[in-house]
Amino acid sequence: MTELKTIVAPEPNRVILETTSIDENALPADHLLVKTDYSVISPGTECAWISGNSNNDGQTFPFYPGYSAAGHVVKVGTAVKDYQVGDRVIVPWGGHRSYTMTPAVHHKRGAHRIKDERISSKDAALCHIACFPMLGVRRLMIQMGEPVMIAGLGLLGQVALQAARLCGAVPLLACDFSQERRELALKLGADAVFDPRDPDFLEQVKAASGGAGVAAVVEVTGFAAALQQALQYTAKMGRVSLLGCTRVPDCEIDFYRDVHLKGVTLIGAHTSNRPRNDSGVGAWSEQDDYEAILKFLGSGRFQFSPLLTKTVSPEDCSGVYDMLLHQKNPPLGIVFDWTKIS
Repeated sequence: MTELKTIVAPEPNRVILETTSIDENALPADHLLVKTDYSVISPGTECAWISGNSNNDGQTFPFYPGYSAAGHVVKVGTAVKDYQVGDRVIVPWGGHRSYTMTPAVHHKRGAHRIKDERISSKDAALCHIACFPMLGVRRLMIQMGEPVMIAGLGLLGQVALQAARLCGAVPLLACDFSQERRELALKLGADAVFDPRDPDFLEQVKAASGGAGVAAVVEVTGFAAALQQALQYTAKMGRVSLLGCTRVPDCEIDFYRDVHLKGVTLIGAHTSNRPRNDSGVGAWSEQDDYEAILKFLGSGRFQFSPLLTKTVSPEDCSGVYDMLLHQKNPPLGIVFDWTKIS
């Protein structure tokens, strides 16, 4: 038996580091036992569930947050042929925990090997979260030279920005309340950034996009008010990718005026709707997106290090989530460092 440390919310708004054990001898034949090196918090989703405000009928406690990590293989199941002890891997859907038993079979949403030594394990820990904005951008089918807006510059928005740039979005625009996040977006390739609170925000965006509005929007805020605003600066026959989870309808939207009359297409970009195995145009499997992200990281086309702004010990998880639940402007990307946790 191996001591297992796991971050858990036993009840709403309270997070602790739980100590149990894991039986490595119970490893399924087609699984890997992975020692976690780093895991990244997805603040919007995790806090929604931790607070009990997920707007999901399956909400229960205890709740185990976390779904994007990287580590190294410490044991291989008897039926596994493609991995060996010591391999570095992306670990999706495993939670924030010191060890994870994860499938080694791709169609079971399991591990993915990190082959490129130029890629740090900390950057790789963001890969699963990063595949969400990859889907949101792919669904838009961006054409080279189209004006595109990224609305919301948290972790997902900053990755979406880099992906849209690679697709040829010009001008590439971005908006967020945070000046710090807007400045980071400029460093990562945005042509212009905006504060949605400015009285002439809509006019600014339309002017920057050539007068007609943007052809495509990645909406990452998850607030209906931001979607309402996005529909106003989207051009006729434009597309809006709903990447952020709009869990609470916090305002009314005039669908006749802003969607129907303008011919705007609203695209749901939730990761549950991607193909499991065979990637297609505009929708790739998780595993294929991981491989693309790793290529971009290794070649320097993606930059994740500027997004991961705070590294903390899992032992500090209670204070970290309390900050995320109550602080207005928390750090952009928070990483749990498991390397010193046995």
